[in-house]
Amino acid sequence: MGDKKFSIIGGDLRSVKLAELIAAEGKSVNIYGFSNAGFEIKLKQSNTISDAINDTDVVIGPIPFSNDNVFINAPFHTDKIYINEVFKCINKNQLFIAGRISEKISHMAQVYNVYTVDLLEREEMAVLNAIPTAEGAIQIALEEMPTTLHNSNALILGFGRIGKTLAKVLTGMGANVYVEARKYSDLAWIRNYGYKPVLLSELANTVKSINVLFNTIPSIILNNEILKALNPNCLIIDLASKPGGVDFEKAKELGLKAIWALSLPGKVAPVTAAEFIKDTAYNIIEELGV
Repeated sequence: MGDKKFSIIGGDLRSVKLAELIAAEGKSVNIYGFSNAGFEIKLKQSNTISDAINDTDVVIGPIPFSNDNVFINAPFHTDKIYINEVFKCINKNQLFIAGRISEKISHMAQVYNVYTVDLLEREEMAVLNAIPTAEGAIQIALEEMPTTLHNSNALILGFGRIGKTLAKVLTGMGANVYVEARKYSDLAWIRNYGYKPVLLSELANTVKSINVLFNTIPSIILNNEILKALNPNCLIIDLASKPGGVDFEKAKELGLKAIWALSLPGKVAPVTAAEFIKDTAYNIIEELGV
């Protein structure tokens, strides 16, 4: 790692904690995009984007990087930060790292000759991120359900990283865990782990007896047909990124309780999430030999 210099631009509490963690290791850290944080930040903020970025080696943006492909996701900043303003300041020898960089932004980065790496496309980051996501989802379930998770029927849609982590934790809490997956190999693993496998064709029938449903698939699985079949007291927690997996209008119409829980790592465990980002960023720097 040597004496790399870092810029942290925009983001939520994870970005603040990330800057503090890197600075605590004695490294140089410039920060920008936190003028309206409403709490004390230990590091002095740069006055302009160019002050923050000039003379550093690695620029780290937020997760998600942007919600509209125009401005950086900077909830703690008074002014809007244009993505192209940031890219203008980055030179070809600097590395730019952020999370969920859209195709449009990747194209913009190429135009400005900025080398980008998406944190969420890194397997280690995605696996580690699944832990606070699963814990956050379970926290919501505990707060919103009138019964215990122990002995409840919990259905997980999707058996990716988050689905696997959720199934393991819910089983440990004594829930009866059902998992829907499409791939036969996943269904075999679901059975192997002792969960109850559910085929998509069996979903409408299975949901009748479910108390809490966690969706991890970013595609509208919970449509009119499935929502109508659902146990009316079932709590729905959607963990999928946009467009999500629930027809929320229909759910509201039917009087179902559906919560779309996005960016849980930043909300439930910002310090842990910041450590994951730091470790992943260091891995990227080491691999690229920046």
